Amino acid sequence: MAGPLQGIRVIELAGIGPGPFAGMMLSDHGAEVIRVDRPGARIDARDPLLRGRRVIGVDLKSPQGQALVLDLVKGADALFEGFRPGVTERLGLGPAQCHAVNPALVYGRMTGWGQFGPYAQAAGHDINYIALAGALHGYGRAGDKPTPPINMVGDFGGGGMMLAFGMVSALLHAKTTGQGQVIDCAMTDGAAALMAMIWGFRANGIWKDERGVNLLDTGAHMYDTYACADGKYISIGSLEPQFYALLLHKTGLVDDPDFAAQMDSGRWPQLKDRLTSLFATKSRDEWCEIMEMTDICFAPVLSMAEAPHHPHNVARQTFVEADGVMQPAPAPRYSATMSDAPRMTKAADTDAILADLGYDAARIDSLKAAGTVR
Repeated sequence: MAGPLQGIRVIELAGIGPGPFAGMMLSDHGAEVIRVDRPGARIDARDPLLRGRRVIGVDLKSPQGQALVLDLVKGADALFEGFRPGVTERLGLGPAQCHAVNPALVYGRMTGWGQFGPYAQAAGHDINYIALAGALHGYGRAGDKPTPPINMVGDFGGGGMMLAFGMVSALLHAKTTGQGQVIDCAMTDGAAALMAMIWGFRANGIWKDERGVNLLDTGAHMYDTYACADGKYISIGSLEPQFYALLLHKTGLVDDPDFAAQMDSGRWPQLKDRLTSLFATKSRDEWCEIMEMTDICFAPVLSMAEAPHHPHNVARQTFVEADGVMQPAPAPRYSATMSDAPRMTKAADTDAILADLGYDAARIDSLKAAGTVR
């Protein structure tokens, strides 16, 4: 088996970050993804974002290169790109040009600000997109400045993952109607969508714009990380009353009246100080012996070096090693269409891809001589 997207062909116009992540997701779940890169571009054989691809180097600024990509489009189900708005149109590879040769094509566009709006032509990065979306403001502790959560929320959650979802949705529509369409995937939109629950909390008056004082943003004593005696950390998420009661039982605080009013936010700072002192009395492993695999809602905070070796992750094969590179395994899992093991992309497949298009040896040699492909 090769995943539920087996038989789907996707053209990826090479970019960075969220685009390759969308390509990885589609490839992980069975799609054939052909990455169109610059001629002679270096392929990073250790990058999980590029796994599972076939790669061809094409000069997109040349008429021959543009014609070659349109030949690829004719036999594809989808294409996605991550350029600024208008770039692919100027290359002769915009939605109109692609739909002229393949009306059923799903055309994905990955940008930070979107295809229109005052910021559309401006440069930016994850930190900027989640800032404008109202997400970055909420990350950080009380009294401190906003802290970007690496680039998980903009590039990958609100960007690449949203694009992959949008493309699969549009592919389903195209399969039933024969009609392709364009997906305008903006990281600002995606990051805002990821905040839907918090917007609901705010509407119900249970979330403040002030950072680090709310139930889920390190404001509460029963939902935070704590340092242990060995300098390692644990995470506590004892929100529900029964889970909180077990936390107090396991920490010896069940009869302490200070901890009885769980949701009295005015007492949270004081209770957090108490827990900080308590958790610092034992090592992380000692707290794991007391709390792990209970209904406290507990887990040790593992480093990237540690996570692949935790028994739970080992049992589920959450991480895999491919060509000597430790990396996350494809997710989610299916009962009937198991995805293949990841395959690292090491070299371009230019000749094979062109041969699949019906190009003969003389034509391939001519394209190489002209610098159109490499």
